[in-house]
Amino acid sequence: MLRELSIRNLAVIEEVNVTFHNGFHVLTGETGAGKSILIDALSLVVGGRGSADMVRYGCDKAEMEAMFDLPHSHPVWNVLNKLGVRASSEEMLVIRRELSSHGKSSSRVNGQLVTMTMLREVGEFLVNIHGQHEHQSLLRTEQHLEWLDLFAGDLLIERKQQYLSIFGQLQQARASLRELENSARHNVQMLDLYRFQIEEISNAKLKPGEDELLVEQRRKLMYAGKRMDAVSEAYSLLYGGKGLDAMSKAVAKLIDIQTYDAAKLSPLLEQLQSAFYQAEDAAFQLRDYRDGIESDPEQLSQVEDRLDLINGLKRKYGETIPDILTYLERTTIENGKIENRDQLLEELSAEEKRLYNQALELARELSQLREHAAARLSEAIEKQLGQLLMPAAKFKVQLDTTVTSSGEEQHIRLHANGMDEAIFMLSTNPGEPLKPLNKIASGGEMSRIMLALKSIFAEIDQVPVLIFDEVDTGVSGRAAQAIAEKMSQLAQKCQVFSITHLPQVACMADHHYEISKRVIGARTSTSVAELIDSVRIEELARMLGGVEVTEKTRHHAQEMLDLAHRQKGA
Repeated sequence: MLRELSIRNLAVIEEVNVTFHNGFHVLTGETGAGKSILIDALSLVVGGRGSADMVRYGCDKAEMEAMFDLPHSHPVWNVLNKLGVRASSEEMLVIRRELSSHGKSSSRVNGQLVTMTMLREVGEFLVNIHGQHEHQSLLRTEQHLEWLDLFAGDLLIERKQQYLSIFGQLQQARASLRELENSARHNVQMLDLYRFQIEEISNAKLKPGEDELLVEQRRKLMYAGKRMDAVSEAYSLLYGGKGLDAMSKAVAKLIDIQTYDAAKLSPLLEQLQSAFYQAEDAAFQLRDYRDGIESDPEQLSQVEDRLDLINGLKRKYGETIPDILTYLERTTIENGKIENRDQLLEELSAEEKRLYNQALELARELSQLREHAAARLSEAIEKQLGQLLMPAAKFKVQLDTTVTSSGEEQHIRLHANGMDEAIFMLSTNPGEPLKPLNKIASGGEMSRIMLALKSIFAEIDQVPVLIFDEVDTGVSGRAAQAIAEKMSQLAQKCQVFSITHLPQVACMADHHYEISKRVIGARTSTSVAELIDSVRIEELARMLGGVEVTEKTRHHAQEMLDLAHRQKGA
């Protein structure tokens, strides 16, 4: 449930901190006092769309913070864990949203920054806001199937996932089939190009790393003369320049005198001998290297030609030899598809038919599960409508299937949800046929149908906070009383909030809050106060009598409140 809601600098609200309880809450107040702003704030907290003009004039940002107390079993904890948000079911869940005057927004869950997408995913499990405009969702037939599937339960959801997997494969097979069928003319043009490219790359007989070796080989061939001159001169300095001879004589001199001061001369002799042997070995290696140097203009020309060929292929097909070989592999596959087009068409057609039959079988299973669920949902809604003073109403969830013809064959049209289209049908008067909701239902009837649905789905979707924003508009008298009683019953399953102008609804609430507006200095500010005892009587009397509150309206308000207490007790 929602424990606390704090709002700062949102529209006409400067600062409001409200504590909520279990059960049924109503928010009342004069028109324009700012009742819907509280709902807007809560909507922002759970990921609703915000804009810069929602920030109070003259302020840098608006701040909204909500604290929820949820059981360990609530699904939102698994959602938070999946999103990587650190949260413990042993603690309260705190969500904070800031909206700057520049339009930027930031959100935190238990102090951890989250994206708007993450916040919306969390919010779907916390708050369900239903306003007057949401009656339109009752008129959208695609919404009807979603509600039916939710009501049907886990088995249908499991089968639906299996169906979606096969349907996705079917869609992919159909896309490939269409692509192959529609590309006949293009394929003829591409076939010559693919064959030329395959031949050009294949004839080059490329090897990975070959270009690097050729670059190194070219460098050696280009500078063969310079290498020969330098190595020859170095060798001559060691031998022809008598460098090794001088070192040999120095070694002989030290050998003659080392016995006179062996402690110091022996290490020097060893060092000089080692240097002599290393220099001699280096000279031999220089000689061998010099003898191996080749100056071959013809080979250099061949290397240059090979590199030109490779670089030309790189400009066409890829930056590296592996890229070119990958392009060759891909082009070979595409070429094979074109050359084997008829065979591929036959194979894809057979695969499409196999997947269609498999998907159709699963879709029929889904349809059977929906038929059973539709009967149960229709019965449950009729029962709820009876409690909402529509005892003669007949409700039916009608399932339709679209069949298409191709020659003499007929096919059931499949879509992402199977083979069914669901339509909510209603008859409000005895003897009248069932018709789609958008053909017959009035605004007051829509409110009661929506309330009936919310009552049924309250336990299924496990959303702890349910908000009705003036959904009782357009109803009065006994219908208003029935709506109030239904909201009170619904509040036994979840926390219910209602913004209302009807005293019949307000008196049934467990907790009553008044939203009022006042002018301080030159600024307007909205405040929220929980009403108890005589103050609540005064507000109910205002709702009954309008501007003037009399002893009679106060008495009537007290009587309504006493009757509501007895009704809830019963």
